[in-house]
Amino acid sequence: MTKTYALVGTGGRARMFYEAILGPHRDQSRLVALCDTNAARMDFTNRVISWELGGTAVPTYKAADFANMIAETRPDVVIVTSIDRTHHQYIIAAMELGCDVITEKPMTTDPEKCQAILDAVARTGRDLRVTFNYRYAPHNSALRELIAEGAIGKVTSVHFEWLLDTRHGADYFRRWHRDKRNSGGLMVHKSTHHFDLVNFWLGSQPDTVFGMGDLKFYGRANAEERGVFTPYTRTTGVAAAKDDPFAIDLTDNPVQKGLYWDAEAEDGYQRDQNVFGDGISIEDTMNVIVRYRNKAVMTYSLYAYAPWEGFNVAINGTGGRLELTVHENSYINAGAGSDTEGAAKGVELYHFPLHGEPRVVPVRHGEGGHGGGDKIMLEEIFGNATPRPGYGANHRDGALSILTGIAANKSFATGMPVDVNTLVRF
Repeated sequence: MTKTYALVGTGGRARMFYEAILGPHRDQSRLVALCDTNAARMDFTNRVISWELGGTAVPTYKAADFANMIAETRPDVVIVTSIDRTHHQYIIAAMELGCDVITEKPMTTDPEKCQAILDAVARTGRDLRVTFNYRYAPHNSALRELIAEGAIGKVTSVHFEWLLDTRHGADYFRRWHRDKRNSGGLMVHKSTHHFDLVNFWLGSQPDTVFGMGDLKFYGRANAEERGVFTPYTRTTGVAAAKDDPFAIDLTDNPVQKGLYWDAEAEDGYQRDQNVFGDGISIEDTMNVIVRYRNKAVMTYSLYAYAPWEGFNVAINGTGGRLELTVHENSYINAGAGSDTEGAAKGVELYHFPLHGEPRVVPVRHGEGGHGGGDKIMLEEIFGNATPRPGYGANHRDGALSILTGIAANKSFATGMPVDVNTLVRF
């Protein structure tokens, strides 16, 4: 039976979904409508659908006409890839209008919106899936399986370090994510991936969070202190920005030009803001300690100006230690396909038994975006793949992943540890 989908939010994140629907899963899935605040962006997406992907342009609806879209096109599922702070609006409205929902991470950005989503799921009985593609990456799956089979006994502690380089990391500081009201900061927008992985690996959930975070590299004050401040507010077409390694020119990339430069006149959104300018309210350097319900403790760090892209994780237990290092391709989200977005280019997984010889654990190389997780997840969502037990993330998983970041943000502000159990009611 063919399922029908409507897509809300046609920016860079959307293509992974409609490309899957119109490509390898066209026999099982059908796109019936697009919804966005910007008509020019939807028109560009329809051109991609018809000119590049061999599909048929679908009806478009402005955000205010969301309910009309549901009534007229009757989708089975609504896919939400809008700006983070609006996720809850479309998730709740879709469920109340009788649709199941697939949402990009993070599920939402604060406790109040999270509670509203949890209440709506309970009230409507609809399904909500959060697309945690990193769960499906072969190296992350292998780590989970080793822990589950008791390779290191009972897990006692985790050290997790994520590095965003000056190509990918900088990109969060030139677009809407730079305003914490939109994204919840990197603790919510980006780290939700990582906090979900730890929940997934450990089979547990966060209990207490303490953290410190600051803006130490990007932003005007930091640039002035280092003597590298550049006076322009944006970088496209600015002669002084031509040799700036942190600048992008939206007209150099046809997808960014179509999605953002050509659509700017309609809503004023600038995708190429100066990463060393004013108006940045998110952190770029963050350190967090998390105690889990199973008594394991994690030390976590994220910084967004690293010389390489990827992560290191070490998991200690009563029977040994696991170490995973992943080097990823750096990228700027241009909405031009997901084959290289977060693709793993180097993976090392080691098992150190407490008594015994250490060994290298062979891991299948995952092809495509997010360490190979995108393809596997999309086959499960849109195709005929049999769901892997415990891999598909629901509303509870979505909430538990963001609550760590939300608690960290609260701790940043107060200097105090935060009891995660006080943030929402399940």
